[in-house]
Amino acid sequence: MLLGGGAAVFVTNIIVFGICYWTIDLGGPLGRAGTDARHPASRYPDFVFPQSEKPDLAPSGWQPRFPDYLYLSFTNVVAFSPTDTMPLTPRAKGLMAVQSVVALSTLVLVIARAVNVLR
Repeated sequence: MLLGGGAAVFVTNIIVFGICYWTIDLGGPLGRAGTDARHPASRYPDFVFPQSEKPDLAPSGWQPRFPDYLYLSFTNVVAFSPTDTMPLTPRAKGLMAVQSVVALSTLVLVIARAVNVLR
């Protein structure tokens, strides 16, 4: 029961923050696609992906998709830091910090509860 609850929080953390990252970067999915005049693509990205830095690593016209942001979210939770994708803006850095705090708090609480149950 305890491990199941911890796993549910872990997976929810990854999905929720993956959606947040996907929604804010470059005006969100509609802004990046150029289909929403109310939310135009931002000139400055919130995250820099390796493919953005080295275009020869990706197909022409590559843009990050939801799985890229989900991977960013996953690596932030398991490493408690950015891995290959760097946050550039204060809001991206803040979101990543909040996500790491949630993940660390969950880990500490599950371990503390497990130790308490074993005593």
